[in-house]
Amino acid sequence: MAINKVKTYFSQYGMEERIQEFDVSSATVELAAAALQCAPQRIAKTLSFMAGGHAVLIVTAGDAKIDNPKYKAQFGTKAKMLSQEEVETLVGHAVGGVCPFAVNEGVEVYLDVSLKRFETVFPACGSSNSAIELTITELEKYSGFIEWIDVCKGY
Repeated sequence: MAINKVKTYFSQYGMEERIQEFDVSSATVELAAAALQCAPQRIAKTLSFMAGGHAVLIVTAGDAKIDNPKYKAQFGTKAKMLSQEEVETLVGHAVGGVCPFAVNEGVEVYLDVSLKRFETVFPACGSSNSAIELTITELEKYSGFIEWIDVCKGY
């Protein structure tokens, strides 16, 4: 199970105990915000796309939406989200638990500037009922991101 991969990943930093698992689903921004009792915008949702022939993850604030012209300017192609089957195969996590930690080799991770409004955010941890609270600096460190990008609107 992907959450075990994420727990193993964080164990090398002594942080696996910070992963929260819920008795309820946290598979959507709304469900995660309810489980965590936080504002929906503080949920760090990880969106999966195909760009340049490989999987790309973009971590955004819970209230942000992909802006197609900005995405095309960044990646040189139209935004094409991966199907549920492609996500699990290419990224290594199932939809509802996709996160930027312990992903398959070759997956590129980007962080959207919509997250920079917050001191801490809550990304999933590989399952549809998990999350971890991280500072933005910790998210940068543990996500293995390539760069900060600006591809969202509506926040």
